[in-house]
Formats: sequence, structure tokens, C-alpha cells
Amino acid sequence: MTGSASQSDETSPLATALSDDQRARLEEFIEEEEGAFNRYKGWLAVFLTAVAVGTSLFHLYAAYGIVQTDWLRGAHVALVLFLSFMLIPVARRFRHRLMWFDVALALLSLATVVWMVSQGDSFADRNTAPESWDIFFGVALMLLVVEATRRTSGWIMPIVIGLFVLYAFVGPWLPAPWTHRGYDVGRLVGHMYMTLEGIFGVAVDVSATLIILFTIYGAFLQYSGAGKFFLDFSFSLMGGKGTSAGRAVVLSSFLLGGPSGSGVATTVTIGSVAYPMLKKSGYNPADAGGLLAAGGLGAILSPPVLGAAAFLIAEFLKISYLDVVRMALIPTVLYYFSLYFMVELDARKYGMSEGVFEKVESAWALAKRYWYHFLSLASIVVFMVMGFSPTMSVLWATITAFVVSFFNRDTAMLPRRLVQALETGTTGMLNVAATCASAGIIVGVVTLTGLGLKFSSIVIDYAGGSLALTALYTALIVWIVGLAVPVTASYIICAVIAAPSLMTLGVPDYAAHMFIFYYALLSEVSPPTALSCFAAAAITGADPYRTTLQAWKYTMPAFVVPFFFVLDPLGVGVLLTLPKGATWLDVSWVVALIFVAITALAAGLQGWLFTKTNRFERLLLITAGTLVVLPFGRLDAVGVALLASVAGLQLLRRRRSAASP
Repeated sequence: MTGSASQSDETSPLATALSDDQRARLEEFIEEEEGAFNRYKGWLAVFLTAVAVGTSLFHLYAAYGIVQTDWLRGAHVALVLFLSFMLIPVARRFRHRLMWFDVALALLSLATVVWMVSQGDSFADRNTAPESWDIFFGVALMLLVVEATRRTSGWIMPIVIGLFVLYAFVGPWLPAPWTHRGYDVGRLVGHMYMTLEGIFGVAVDVSATLIILFTIYGAFLQYSGAGKFFLDFSFSLMGGKGTSAGRAVVLSSFLLGGPSGSGVATTVTIGSVAYPMLKKSGYNPADAGGLLAAGGLGAILSPPVLGAAAFLIAEFLKISYLDVVRMALIPTVLYYFSLYFMVELDARKYGMSEGVFEKVESAWALAKRYWYHFLSLASIVVFMVMGFSPTMSVLWATITAFVVSFFNRDTAMLPRRLVQALETGTTGMLNVAATCASAGIIVGVVTLTGLGLKFSSIVIDYAGGSLALTALYTALIVWIVGLAVPVTASYIICAVIAAPSLMTLGVPDYAAHMFIFYYALLSEVSPPTALSCFAAAAITGADPYRTTLQAWKYTMPAFVVPFFFVLDPLGVGVLLTLPKGATWLDVSWVVALIFVAITALAAGLQGWLFTKTNRFERLLLITAGTLVVLPFGRLDAVGVALLASVAGLQLLRRRRSAASP
């Protein structure tokens, strides 16, 4: 049993591109995101592989909607907890050893769900007055979920959960407006364990019906060789120019990251191949690492999969996942435009040379040989457009990936690869599933105590009723929460406590949730949980915190975009969907303004537009980008004028420099 961090030799660039020391360090970062898996041998390895494969097959079977909802959620949590305790050690010193208490916790995890299912309909009916055994198993399940989260994601999330649970108990003794009636253990357990409002709530439902299916789909792409093809295709297509390596990172992060939805995995996979080329083209280690981490961040923004939080958006808003994909299209294009523009500025700033790397095989030759991998990538969107539900769409897309792998003997998913893909499909999402279950405890506390409404009123009061300030405070809150917890947990927490403040001021629910989703992503490039940056630094050898600062430089221009979701005077949410009364001309105008803002901010942060900028020009550029974002009067016109002025000054200076002897 190797765990989700492993890849087949045929598809993993780590097998040859990195030293043993680098590979070990990268595996540590992947383990921080996905959990440090035990590696067993013999009958135990076979047994746990069989359980993981069976878990994937069960969820593929359940995609048909045959399994009852509460049973599916319960079975999902039970299997996730069972595998988490069997595969992930309680501490590093117990690695690769199965301890008796791990077995006990794994069996207790199954028992909590068996008790729930065995009680029938009467179980939910007595949630306000649970029996002794209900309380015992409920408390046990809450503790098991927290411990599984600690093993997969570290101590921060359990501490946050503990603070929320404490808030549920001490409500009567808190000052206004935080006060509430307070709840005892029985009432709290009844809400968390015996209803679909706590542990078995929306987050676990999404984990059981969508996240695991998309993880299985991504594993099928990985083991069928699609990931390697997307990487090779990107580098072949972009080869031969000064910006080749940087452009290839941008394109491959979209092609490879879109199906995976994992920032760290995308950073590691691309970085192990791309860094020597980035170094040769003139990037210093910190800049190269920052670009790689920014590309990995794009994986969580890119359709068709996006990150796990995107599935939660669809469930929270009761809309189709295809609607979320549609809303993400323009912001994704703008993100990659920002990244691409920064790469172009890099080429001029560093004077990058031609012929950065040789193309082993042309993009056209690769496409002719492995064209069928594009079918598996596009199929998921095609099925959704045809009217299939997201679960059925990803099921048939997975089957498509399996079938088309046999178009070439080298990529055929024969039994060994099929088992590896099904195993990885389950083990690769244990950390996300545990996070979803533990986030259910937080959501349960918020709904039980009414914390969300209290919090929104406090934020609005501090902002004086200003939508712009409320949006700014919300972005800061989401970012601060993201400093401590992963993207999925950050989104869930802020969706229930911060989104209501925006919606109270008239922002549509979809715009508020997409705004929070975007700023939750900053946790990928924000210490102390900037795992993508730290993984990139392990490849480049740069200081991790300098790499983080460079990643911020590459990503920050794109993070002006979410403010247009909620502040755009032409129509709130116009970038996401076409509001009533808005036209495509309005959308085009907003996109043009964002291009201006991104261009100004990117040039200001890079210190380069047509030529090197002085301090005054950098200040003007950053001011121009900021003014375009602000929704007050005609400040956007002032911002455009400032950008044009700097551009004029630079062109004039460059012309004089060229004319001088």
C-alpha cells in the first residue's frame, strides 16, 4: 500500500528528474497536504489495497443514485475514517507500523455508523433527546473525525474546531452580540451526529458524491498517461523562444492542473521537469519557484475540475456544477492572462535567451499519437452539456478515460494500472474527506448558534454599511482563516460566517461565494500553509519564504478580479453570469477594465513595462491598477489615464535611448 503520493513509473517525472534528497523533501510536502501514509507489505498491504479499491468501486456504483443518501454519507465517513486510521500513523515515529490503537479506532469508526444505520428512522427523530448510546457513539464520532483531520492535515484544524465547540457551550456567558442560549453535550451530539446538519451535512455529501468521483477520474488520467501527455504537449508547443519555459509552465499548469484540482501535485509534477529550463532561461531560484507555485494555484481555479471547494459552491447554492464551471471561465482566463503577462515581462526584464530547451518531439506528432487523451479531458464537460448530472458525467468521463487508454498499448489500463488508479482514487482524497467531515462540526455550530448572522452584522457595523469596506474586510477574514487551514476548510468556514455579510448588502449569493472561494485560494501561497510554495522551493533550492513572496508577486494582479464580482457598478456578478438587464457589451467593458488593472499592477510589481520603471512610475502603475478596481465615480478613467501616461513616458524614453549614440 503506497498511498496517494505515489505515481506509476511511466507517468512520474520524479522518477528520473530529481535527486533522492529532493524527492524525499517533495514527498514530505505532499504528505503535509495528503497525509503521511504507512507502507505495508504482505497480506496487510493486499487487504488495505482491496478496501481502497472497494471504496472506489462502491462510490462509482453509488453514482447511479442507488444508495440511500444518509447511508451513502455514513458509509463514506466510516470508510474514510477506517482507512485514515489504518494508513496514517498517529505520529511519525510509528510510521509503517500498524498499532493496536489504530485498529481499535478504525473499528470504532465503523461501529459509530453501524449504530446509526441500525436504529432506522427513530434515530433522527430523537436528535433533540438522544439516548445514552447515541451520546456515546456521537461523541466518539466527533473525536474520531477530529483525530483523522489531525493526522491528515495537522493540528490547526482541530484547534479551530475546538474553539467552535467551546463557543457552543459557553454562549450564555459571552458579551453581546456573541451571546446565545448555550447547548449541552446531548443537544450538540444530536445535532452533529443524528441529523444531516452536522458531520453528515453538505460538505460530506459533496465529498461522497463528487469529490471522490473526480479524484478517481484524476487518478485514471494519471495512470493512463494523460498527465504525462499534457506536460509533454505543453513543452513541445511552447519550445524555442525566450519565454518558452515560462509559457510552458502556464499552459501545462492549466492542462495538467485542470483535471487534478491539486495545487501541490501540479507544482511538483511541472516543477521537476520545468525548473532546469527556467534556470537556463534566466530565472533565479526564488522567481522560478514563485512561478511554479502560481501555476499550481491555477490548478484549483481551472475547469473542468477546479478544487474541492467548487463542488461545495454548487451544493450550497443548489445550482448545477456546470453553472459553477461557467462562472469560473472568465475569471480563469483572466488569471492565466495575468500569469502569462508576468511571464512576458520576465522575458524582457531578465533578457531571456532563445532556444531554452529542445523539443524531443513536435506538438503535432504528440497530438497525432495521443490525441485520444483530449477526449477524456473534454468528455466531462460534454456530458454535463448533454444534461447528465455531475456525478453521472464524471462516472462516464472515467469510463471514457479507461476505454481510450486502450487506443495505445503503452497507455492501456491493464489490471495492475486499474487497481493502482482505483486505490489512488480513494487514498488521494482522505485528507479532503476528513476536512469535510470536521468542517461539518463547524457548520453545525454556526447553524445551531446563529453565529453566521451575528458575524455578518458585526462586519457590516465595522464597515459602516459600505459594500467596498465590507468586501475588503471579508477578503482579509478569508485570507486570515486561510493562513491556518487548507482551501476547502477555509471556504466552508467563511461561506457560513462571512458570505451573509455580503449578501445582506445586496450581493447575489453566487457572487459572494465565488468571492470567498477566490480568496480562500490564497492559503496555497500564504505561510504557514503555503505548501505549493514550499514544494517549489524544495525543487529550486531557494528560501521558502522568498519563494512565497515571489508567488504573491505572480498571483496578486489576478486577485483584483474578485472585487469586480461584488463591486462592479455595471452589474454585480456580471463576470460570473449575465444578470438581468446586463448585456455582453457590459461584460466586455468590465473585462477590458480588468485587463487594464492587471496590466498596471503586473507592470508595477515587476518594475517593468516597455522598459525598466523608476520608483515614480511603479507608484503610478500600482495606483492606476487600484483606481480601476475601486467602484467610485470615474476613478477607473483616472486609472486608465495614469497607465497611458506611464506607457507614453516609457515609449518616449526608450525611443530617446535608441536614438542616442
